[in-house]
Amino acid sequence: TQLLTIVNGVGTLISFRNINYWLGFRANRGFLRTSRFRPPNHALTVQRPFPLSHGTTTLGFIFQGGVIAAADTRASAGGLVACPAVHKITPIHSHLVVTSSGSGADCMLWERILIREIRLYELRHKRRLSIRASAKLLSFMLHPFKGTDVSDPLSPNSGPQVIYVCSDGARLQGDIISVGSGSPYAYGVLDGGLSWGLSKEEAISLAREAVFRATHRDAYSGNNVDLFHIDAQGWIQRPREDLKEEYYRELERRSKRRREKKKRDTIESS
Repeated sequence: TQLLTIVNGVGTLISFRNINYWLGFRANRGFLRTSRFRPPNHALTVQRPFPLSHGTTTLGFIFQGGVIAAADTRASAGGLVACPAVHKITPIHSHLVVTSSGSGADCMLWERILIREIRLYELRHKRRLSIRASAKLLSFMLHPFKGTDVSDPLSPNSGPQVIYVCSDGARLQGDIISVGSGSPYAYGVLDGGLSWGLSKEEAISLAREAVFRATHRDAYSGNNVDLFHIDAQGWIQRPREDLKEEYYRELERRSKRRREKKKRDTIESS
């Protein structure tokens, strides 16, 4: 495995095992372009005799106190809960974590490659690769596998930036990003409750509720919730929490609302 930079500025050759592709720079247009690339035969997707569905719920958002990243812990394979306690949030370094959604083996592979390349860059240049550059590096690595299902989406989150990198090399940046089969339900909670001025505890509570709502409706997500808070000092992992605790809290909130409504009705009737 090597990372070779050509000094004359013609381009950069990145080699991962038997995967080679060129990143060329067109001076008069000022953008990077990749040459045609065909993955080796063993990397092509093999059609399964039956569909094997899997899903997840991961999210990240920005608020005044930094970034919150959250994910459930269920690994599913069709109708089977393969593992109830996987780690879908992986720290890359002190100010960068990634949340993974899709094929677990592929996501683990690309996370390890990303950790290695960022560390090699730091050793060579005596400075850490920026978050945006890390996302671009991951995007370049994934692009040759577009349409092969070799890897599924990864979402780097750190500092004031939340960036989504898809398996086809697409790279998107936003203030709220949720990925996985439970993401439509998580977006519903985040869009209704997120604001820049949230406190740290309010942001954590919102992320936990978003994952809980998603797991309540999405059969492929569930079990526990992992939460990371990233600020200028680095990331802090919250203790893993069983989602049934959030369920009991929701029951208590509903009971409290009913009591308050009954009390108001009693006062109005009197």
